[in-house]
Order: sequence, then structure tokens, then C-alpha cells
Amino acid sequence: MIDETVAEIRAMQTHSSSVVAVKAAEALADLLDREYASLEAFERDLEHNAGVLRRSDTSHAALHNAVRDVERAVIGEAESVEGAKHLLEAAIDDAVDAVETGKRRAAEHAANLLADGDTILTHDYSSTVLEAVENATAEGTHLSAYATEARPRYLGRKSARALSANPRVDATMVVDGAMGHALRKCDRVLLGMTCITDGTYYNRIGTFPLVTTAAELGVPVTVVGSSAKIIESFRFENDFRDPVEVMREPIEDVRIENPAYDATPVEAVDQVITDEGDVPIDDLTPSS
Repeated sequence: MIDETVAEIRAMQTHSSSVVAVKAAEALADLLDREYASLEAFERDLEHNAGVLRRSDTSHAALHNAVRDVERAVIGEAESVEGAKHLLEAAIDDAVDAVETGKRRAAEHAANLLADGDTILTHDYSSTVLEAVENATAEGTHLSAYATEARPRYLGRKSARALSANPRVDATMVVDGAMGHALRKCDRVLLGMTCITDGTYYNRIGTFPLVTTAAELGVPVTVVGSSAKIIESFRFENDFRDPVEVMREPIEDVRIENPAYDATPVEAVDQVITDEGDVPIDDLTPSS
């Protein structure tokens, strides 16, 4: 399960960073079925596999935090293999609950921003954004929603399908280059987050031009996600994906770059909402 989870994360088959964190934590349950000659052997195996999972995607702070929390709850805390396995099982449950609770509460807070008749725009695929929309419409709110297609992986199509399945949402998908056209009709941009660290908001590629265009047009940008995605001293590493996603047939003498994430100064957005509520932007910028 661990090897399969690492391969899935690296292939980006799982798109939501919250889902990635849950999958990584749950994958460590593989160790519960293994036999160990000593507690030291168990702890070495846990440390090794936790490291493998963290390195599977060095862009996801939620994954990093979830796996770290499991390690800290187990390493050096038991006196036997059996005791360590009990701690591991409980730590996995706690890590998963923390991710899911953070996501749920963040979505609940964000839902309060959405008024009946609002038009929003979202980019890429965020399960927290979609949950916020679900929460708002469950109370009877009707919304219009634009989703950018999010080239080159087209994850926005997944968002558009989810939005269109909601009977209280009038969903429209546009190409990324049409963001300015769509924003002129919008009341708010609602985005998920991969992470925020050292004053920089990281999210799927295309986020930076979207945020700056929204600012030019006076459309407020709200970022929503679990507080586990806000992390200090986290070394974010961008993922440069296969050029074939951009161009199936190579072009002679042309280098194709395919970065997965954008780096946006956090002060460029208007609002950040987590499970703890509205987080002041000043609290997210490095002290001078």
C-alpha cells in the first residue's frame, strides 16, 4: 500500500492536498501487518517509510505535517512492538481526523461568505472549496460558479463536473486565458491552497495571474484551507511535470517547462480562511 500510495501521489492521480495527506497517513497502516524482531526494527521501518511518503511530494505541507505527527506520536513512546503498533494505529486515526476536521471547519467558515445570487470563480480543484459551496447551497443559497479548466492537467474540469452536479449552482467552465472575461461577472474568487509558508501562497499553476487580474478588476480573493497547510520553515519544492502534458509531439529547439505550482505573495490575496477562522494576512508575512 505504501509503494502504491507513493506512486499515486507522484503521478498526481490524487489531486486534493487534503486527500493526499490522508492517503499518506493511512498508508502507514501497512506496518501494522508486518512482523518485527524488535522495537528498534519497527521504529526504523516507520521512519524509513514516513520519509519515503514525505519525499513523494515535497510541495504538500499537509502531507508533511500529517506524516510527521504520526512519527512523533510513536517514535520513542512505546516499550514493545505491540505497544508501538497500538500507538501507530491511534496516531493514524488522529492525523486523518485532524486533516478532515480542519478541512470541514474551514469550509464551514468559507460558506458564510457566500450570499444568495453570488457569482464566484475557482481555479483547479479544491475539495475544501467544493465543500464550502455545498454547505452554502444546503442552506438554500443559489450561486453561479465559473471554473477555469486549469491546463495542462485540466483539473478544473473535475471541479466543473462537481459544481454542475449541485442543483443550486449554475456552473460555467472557461479556458484559463478567459479569466479576465469571467472575473468581470464575479463577486469573489474562492481558491484552495497547497500551502502557505514564509509569506508565500503556493497553489496550482495559473493562480498568480488569476490573483493579480482579480486585484486589477477589484474582485476580492479568498483562500480557504486547513490550518495544517500553513507551516513555518517548510522548504517548498515545485514539481516540474512531463512536457508531454503540454505538447504531445516535441517541437525542435523549443524547451517546454511544465511547473505544477505558482508562488503568489500572500499579501496579494484579500483573505485567508482556515478551520480557525479568518487569519490576518499580516500574521502570514515574515517579520521584517
